[in-house]
Amino acid sequence: MSTVILLLITGLGLGALYFLIASGLSLIYGLMGVLNFAHGSFLTLGAFAGFELARRLDGASWGTFFLTVILGALVGALVAALTELLLIRRLYNRHIEQVLVTVGLSLASVALFEGIWGTDAIYVSAPEWFSQTTEILGARIPNDRFILIAAAVIVLLGIVFFLRFTRFGLVIRAGVENRSMVTALGIDVRKAFTVVFAIGGAAAGLGGVLASHYFGYVSPHLGGSLLIFAFIVTVIGGLGSLAGAAIASVIVAVLQQFANFYLGGTGDLVVVLLLAGVLLVRPSGLLGRKA
Repeated sequence: MSTVILLLITGLGLGALYFLIASGLSLIYGLMGVLNFAHGSFLTLGAFAGFELARRLDGASWGTFFLTVILGALVGALVAALTELLLIRRLYNRHIEQVLVTVGLSLASVALFEGIWGTDAIYVSAPEWFSQTTEILGARIPNDRFILIAAAVIVLLGIVFFLRFTRFGLVIRAGVENRSMVTALGIDVRKAFTVVFAIGGAAAGLGGVLASHYFGYVSPHLGGSLLIFAFIVTVIGGLGSLAGAAIASVIVAVLQQFANFYLGGTGDLVVVLLLAGVLLVRPSGLLGRKA
């Protein structure tokens, strides 16, 4: 029983990490119709920013940890906003060009990261509590999983609150439904769309810092490897559905954990088979809108 509890909670922690990355993808696609293949670069840059701050301060202190989280989110938001302003803004409704530009940016950023920080993984330091465990129903759960789960819940609630109860959120949703009408009212929808990109980038940057603590290291390929699962989660949940991404993140991560333990490390294969099954049975995803 303790093994099942361990796999469930650690699966929730991994699912929380997937959601932090997939939430930005889902938000940007759902509101703006942009598939951003450079999203992993925001994550990696946020992780490196957190690492650089931590190595200059006391990386084992809680204060430093929270500062790295804030810095990672800010760096992710800034880079994402600049990406929208300089590249994506000219390519709305031009999906092939969007894919080419964001894929190219992703590849170029990995080369840039390798040139600055090298190709090898760099180990990060964290508060001692992260390496400790908490017993739940006989299972010893790594404490860092609780941080991931809490962060994912806060991000989910924050995005929902922003879209439903703030002026910018109302403008964004109205602009998605009828951009020309909102523009005719004298509202600059472009600024709202830049904010959407910034929010997605902030979630990715936050996820990058937490991912570096989850794996214990940061590397130029960290974002790319996690982006694969984020896209799988986004497709299974339904493109553009934030709630679908949250549900799919849990399903994918828990299934991955159980398959790795009970089926000889075949978690990735099982996840791909799940993706294929969902696409065959329900191409729009769990909560996606049917075409």
